[in-house]
Amino acid sequence: MTTRVAPSSDVDDRAVIGDGSSIWHLAQVREHARLGRDCVIGRGAYIGAGVIVGDNCKVQNHALVYEPARLGDGVFIGPAVVLTNDTYPRAITPDGALKTADDWEAVGVVVERGAAIGARSVCVAPVTIGAWSLVAAGSVVTQDVPAHALVAGVPARRIGWVGRDGRPLVDAGDGRWVSSSGTEHFCVVDGSLQPAAEAPAE
Repeated sequence: MTTRVAPSSDVDDRAVIGDGSSIWHLAQVREHARLGRDCVIGRGAYIGAGVIVGDNCKVQNHALVYEPARLGDGVFIGPAVVLTNDTYPRAITPDGALKTADDWEAVGVVVERGAAIGARSVCVAPVTIGAWSLVAAGSVVTQDVPAHALVAGVPARRIGWVGRDGRPLVDAGDGRWVSSSGTEHFCVVDGSLQPAAEAPAE
């Protein structure tokens, strides 16, 4: 397998790009970033210095993934999504001098396996987006998102649960949830969704 890197992109020589990955026009991949296998980095996207991207990820057009973000395998970052890295952003110090790297500490967003972040959402670091969760388009995430949660709004709040296919789970009663296909069964334990020990009897 080979990588595909558009001539107009800016990929630092110190970045590591996995086999089968594609980097499209005007994208920037900074030094020491690591992309896994079979990733797609869309037009105008930004991957910050040292950012880790797992296998089979998609970072869509004009998304901004600032260091030190960490993306697990199979993560979807929608168009124009922003993963921030500064808790107290300022251009200058209190005495008016331009801030340098020594004047602040970058904090990152962690996106776990299979999670998806919808178009134009903003994830305000430090937060963790749980595995297989779904952030609705246009949301502002300021708190950790549980695994399989569907969150939406400003600030984002949980409005449901989703399966690995991204579709909403169906409430089966007694704290149990099932996928629309009937192949995934879950139960709510202390506010988080866990795989059910066994499927309910027919």
